[in-house]
Amino acid sequence: MSGYIDVHLITGFLGSGKTTFLNRLIEQFPKDRKLMILMNEFGEIGIDGTLIAGSDLDILEISKGSIFCACVKTDFIKGLYEVAQKIKPDLLIMESTGVANPQDIKKDLTLPIFNDRFRFKEQFCLVDAANFLDAYQVFAAVERQISSSTRFIINKIDLVSPEQLDEVKDLIKKHHPGPVFYDTSYAAIDITGFMPLPKSAEETIAQVQNQLTDAELDQYTEELLSDPEAAITPPDILMSATFLWQGKNLSDLEGAIKKLPREVLRAKGFITAGGKTYLMSYVMGQYSVGEYTGPIQAQQRDILVLIYPPQINTELEQIMTENSFVKKGDLMPGQPV
Repeated sequence: MSGYIDVHLITGFLGSGKTTFLNRLIEQFPKDRKLMILMNEFGEIGIDGTLIAGSDLDILEISKGSIFCACVKTDFIKGLYEVAQKIKPDLLIMESTGVANPQDIKKDLTLPIFNDRFRFKEQFCLVDAANFLDAYQVFAAVERQISSSTRFIINKIDLVSPEQLDEVKDLIKKHHPGPVFYDTSYAAIDITGFMPLPKSAEETIAQVQNQLTDAELDQYTEELLSDPEAAITPPDILMSATFLWQGKNLSDLEGAIKKLPREVLRAKGFITAGGKTYLMSYVMGQYSVGEYTGPIQAQQRDILVLIYPPQINTELEQIMTENSFVKKGDLMPGQPV
């Protein structure tokens, strides 16, 4: 039994390019090693897991909130226990929702239940160069992600001037003593140096450990979350809503997107029109709609997931209803799920 599971954490605010970076990492991962991906999406229906390359990957998706808050902490702890005891990959990649506060992750990985299986290695922070300065002024999660990261992938540099790029880096330097920067577009960087090497004999330990039963695991997580300090919510109050598309033309879809209030941070989903499927991606006023030919799940079809502050909920619902969408549900941190 391998003694350690190396862990990389991918953070970054909404729409910064985390999923694209994750695909780059998968492309470069050694074929003879075992990779596990834990993805967290702030919404009732996950979209990003479908966009991950490779059908033979071990992927665990946790939706309906942040893995760093008590609302889905139980699923998170149980998932990590499954990874530690049964899957046992060489590398675990954790991609957190863009509104999460990542500072608690190291503490979670060292819980006694995991028996020192996890070894935290790096935290990559994806930075949307075009929108970073605006997001930093409004959302506390951005500062938290910066202060706890070690390496910064400054993405979408093709959309900014050299002066704006310098301003982004200068701001990061104010919160981090020794940042390492990678300037890129479409998250295209060489990260082979962060891949796991073959384990030495010293790192391969034969351990015999009694696995917890489902009931024991339930009791453990219940006791853990009974501690008031365990309830960690995202630093910014945002909500996620899902809307069903009932329109027919892409022009109608784009018309709806252009009417979105400026406070909407993120929108993403698979939309069908004219017999084709399209991936719509919206980040703080900028959007793209492109044909998508990969597989999707039935519950994802014609569903758009939006993330926004709750004070615009009524206005947003009216706009979406007037433009061929029907609201299916919404979620806020701390709500029952």
